[in-house]
Amino acid sequence: MSRPGLLRLPAQVQDVLLAAFITVMQVQGTAASSSNSTIDFRSLSDFGYLGYALLILSGAVLVFRRRWPVAVFATTAVMSVVYFSAEFPDGPGWLALFIALYTLTAYGDGRRSVRIAAVGIAVLATWWLIVGADVEPREALGWVFFRIGASTMAAALGESIRSRRVIAAEAQQRAEHAERTREEEARRRVDAERLRIARDVHDTVAHAIAIINVQAGVTAHVLDKRPERARDTLVTIEQTSSQALHEMRVILGVLRGSGDEPTREQGLNQLDELAAMAREAELDVKVEVGPIAPDLPVAVDRTAYRILQESITNAIRHAPGARITVGVECRSDVLEIHVADDGGHAGGREDERNAGAEAGAPIARRSNSAAGTGRGIVGMRERCLLLGGELTAGPRAGGGFEVRAHLPLNPAEAVGQ
Repeated sequence: MSRPGLLRLPAQVQDVLLAAFITVMQVQGTAASSSNSTIDFRSLSDFGYLGYALLILSGAVLVFRRRWPVAVFATTAVMSVVYFSAEFPDGPGWLALFIALYTLTAYGDGRRSVRIAAVGIAVLATWWLIVGADVEPREALGWVFFRIGASTMAAALGESIRSRRVIAAEAQQRAEHAERTREEEARRRVDAERLRIARDVHDTVAHAIAIINVQAGVTAHVLDKRPERARDTLVTIEQTSSQALHEMRVILGVLRGSGDEPTREQGLNQLDELAAMAREAELDVKVEVGPIAPDLPVAVDRTAYRILQESITNAIRHAPGARITVGVECRSDVLEIHVADDGGHAGGREDERNAGAEAGAPIARRSNSAAGTGRGIVGMRERCLLLGGELTAGPRAGGGFEVRAHLPLNPAEAVGQ
């Protein structure tokens, strides 16, 4: 604890000490004032020491000023009325009343406390003026106006303190809320970045492993009979693994915060490379690309590439020997992507079926439940939703599988709608 915290007394102890001090000041100050006054006042000992009792009780009641501020103010106000109505000596006997007024507005509930203080001051001022109407000499009437002004100032000071306390509390709450909001936003950004990196790792690794798996299977079965074909497949494996390692180094560089690794933005300009890799994996790929806007947003371009990459990867894994149609068309406000395959059934080319038979590789088929159950399709759909687009994926009526995606060309506006 800090030194001010150690020296700070409990509130109840403070109020006891304050009540004792005010009581002593009122009694001693009034007694001294009456002995030096030229005005003929009633003695404090009259009516069975009523004057002393009123001064002592009005000071002692301040012990409860924080717990019952309205009751303490009412008590001190009534005692003040009785005291001056009995024409006891004027002096510092109003100290307890001023402190009670300050406490009422400082620790009250705002509007209600101010109304009570205003009504109380109005009643007291009226009564003081009535009682002091025949005071002689007339200069002594100044004490009446002093009490009215001091009461108003005490109530105003208390309300000012209360307002500052409320403003400080609200500022503290806003600061805490802003801090929580910043922390939540930071966590959200970290989660979003973690999810983005996970998607990139999934797409990169899945695509590379799918191609390497197909090429390795072909190599294992044609190594002895067709060594030249085995050499080509090994070169494809080398190139695919090299590209995958490069992309993984870039992703790890982002995680480490390193900018040393040169980055290569992936986009639709690499669609021909994707198609070439698919053809090397025994797929018959037909690419139909319409005019692409030169100012295509980077986020849309990258997302389109990842969707095409994942769709072709799925075809390599689940439909070897399939015919694939890849369509990309840029309309006025949306980029449309369409990837469809025939499932790798008997519609495939004769030499591909023979190669598959020679390799002993079974023709894989998708089940109808594949749509939306794999992490790849979920990742594609999440990428689309982040840009305000939509994606559908599922089996085709005539066999095979297709993926359709619509990406808005103004992703920020689409997400904000």
